[in-house]
Amino acid sequence: MTTMPPNSNRSLVWKAIAAGIFATIIALAPAMAQVQQVKTVMLPEEGSGNLPAQRIGPSDLVAVSVYDAPELTRTIRVDTDGFIRMPMLAEPIKAAGLMPVELERAIVKALQAEQLIVDPFVTVTVAEYQSRPISVAGAVKDPIRFQAIGKVTLLDAITRAGGLSPEAGPEILVSRVEAGSQSATLVQRIPVRGLFEAADPELNIPLNGGEEIRVPESGKVYVVGNVKKPGAFPVQDATQTSVLKVLALAEGLDAYASKEAYIYRREAGPGGRKSEIPIELSKIMQRKAPDAPLYANDILYVPDNTGRRAAFTALEKILPIVAGATAAAIYVAR
Repeated sequence: MTTMPPNSNRSLVWKAIAAGIFATIIALAPAMAQVQQVKTVMLPEEGSGNLPAQRIGPSDLVAVSVYDAPELTRTIRVDTDGFIRMPMLAEPIKAAGLMPVELERAIVKALQAEQLIVDPFVTVTVAEYQSRPISVAGAVKDPIRFQAIGKVTLLDAITRAGGLSPEAGPEILVSRVEAGSQSATLVQRIPVRGLFEAADPELNIPLNGGEEIRVPESGKVYVVGNVKKPGAFPVQDATQTSVLKVLALAEGLDAYASKEAYIYRREAGPGGRKSEIPIELSKIMQRKAPDAPLYANDILYVPDNTGRRAAFTALEKILPIVAGATAAAIYVAR
């Protein structure tokens, strides 16, 4: 029987292992190529961005790509006058007010006019918008400033600010610069009740950038005197605030409240005269007189019923004496 040398056995084993590994690599090569292809498709190209195409404005950042001209390919910030400057071009290019595709044509014409490239291929994308600011301030939970990218409405802006705070008043003020003017400002008043409760679509106005949204705090009515919880209470709707409602917020009258109360009101305008309006509080509480309306910054004063308090004070002093005398009489009788 012929036996193979040990070295020959080892050589055959290593050759078999190498052949198996090679066959495995060949078999897995298509799958690995497919996985690599999927990864390449899934990963977005750096700097491509997903910003919608809108008209370019001052301070926007645009990415200009000129095919086969790396010295001209770069990101450029639009200056405050609305122009961009590119290397080797003598004159700046107007960018503000143009769509990206329109700016592409303008750059092509400029390159051809300077005879830098015979037939340039230019692409323009917006890397960052800074020309469409919207600010939301006032009685909102999270005041914010953001750019109007895509379709934005008033409700979108309020939602981004976290919604209205409990101190929000009955109106939302939207200010914007009038078209064709640098200083004239238009202010639009949007009722909160109509926007949120009535869901009127006409009140949910579109925002294009440049708007300032302010939510003023509601006015307050002040209740002082003989009530259980004196304080300042918000007036959400001046047409629906009355003496009975604020007394309910103040948790009712105190034990020694007078039958008559007073409303102190200052007339509108600078230096407005302050007036005192007496109301028959007891009749209002008994529904024998109409409820009195209250407006922002009114003061409702409920004075002390001095005669009633004096009677109660005297009674509190007499009761212990009477109780003592009654106890003594009972003891003597026994």
